[in-house]
Amino acid sequence: MKAEFKFFVILALLIMSGIKSTAQEISWGAPEYSNSLKNPFVGNLKATEEGKEIFNQMCVLCHGLKGQGNGEAGRTLQPHPANFLALNVKNQTDGAIFWKITSGKAPMATYFELLTDDQRWKLVNYIRELEKNNFELVSK
Repeated sequence: MKAEFKFFVILALLIMSGIKSTAQEISWGAPEYSNSLKNPFVGNLKATEEGKEIFNQMCVLCHGLKGQGNGEAGRTLQPHPANFLALNVKNQTDGAIFWKITSGKAPMATYFELLTDDQRWKLVNYIRELEKNNFELVSK
């Protein structure tokens, strides 16, 4: 009986710590005004390709090749890097994602001084492309 009780206590603690971690990841909200920011590169394939290059240089280490938040460096970070394929990211506006790339939140760096506005918008384009590619793979 004691072993079963310990098992349930440990299980409960693991579940609670997982909920806390997930809550931290989801709770990073962009300010309301960011939703009105318009992506100047929507539908621009060249900009999306440039966004892919930037992603591979700056983001893949933490967010992984497919943007699932499972890059080599990201595995040990708390909170974990965003999974760009998750609904809580897909449902954000381009402006909110742009704001998050711009502002950062530990452990994610701020990219305000590292990347130009155009480069950050191109990253948003590529993040959207990752989402589309995943949807196409799942629906085939």
